[in-house]
Amino acid sequence: MCWSAEADLVTGAVVAGLGVACLSGVRHRRQVPLAALPLLLGVHQLVEAAVWLGGEGRIDPEVAQVARVIWALIAMPVLVTLVPFGAWYASGRPRRLLPFLLLGLATAVPLAAAVLAGPVTAEAHGHTLSYAVGLPFAPLLLIAYLLATLGPLVLNPDPALRRLGWVMAVAALICAVLWRTAFASTWCALAALVSVLLLRWVRQPAVA
Repeated sequence: MCWSAEADLVTGAVVAGLGVACLSGVRHRRQVPLAALPLLLGVHQLVEAAVWLGGEGRIDPEVAQVARVIWALIAMPVLVTLVPFGAWYASGRPRRLLPFLLLGLATAVPLAAAVLAGPVTAEAHGHTLSYAVGLPFAPLLLIAYLLATLGPLVLNPDPALRRLGWVMAVAALICAVLWRTAFASTWCALAALVSVLLLRWVRQPAVA
């Protein structure tokens, strides 16, 4: 799979359109946070297109820096909060998923602080981007991030969300093996592509 500004623009536009379809197909308000995820991920890919353009010197450096910060904010504190909240809320707020939401909130704080403290850098490695934020205790935060985002999906009472969780877990493993230096970028891109599963989910009856 080839990543570039053009690829991110196409992917972002398609996934954002998918996100609009997801939101328009919502049957219950509990579905809204997760149904909004494809739209957010589509915008995320569009932002990364600007990061590519900045790295190639095709846009103003200050605009590119803003794009890198926005990309990192979405990829890190926003997703680690939205996904566990959305999975917990969509399933009727079960107690067994609440620890993942609390873990996500706790993880989001140092992630947001590191991104806002800056600088956020991005370096091209072939057809992937490697982002650097200067996170303290990065391995620990990565483990907490993956637990908070994958756990409430894999253990969700809704079979469709469990399926999404396992697909994303496999995608994380593939990205870690194939694109270790660009894990965040490639995993977010694959997450955007598999968001089509959420379109099927919103078309099913909401969990009672």
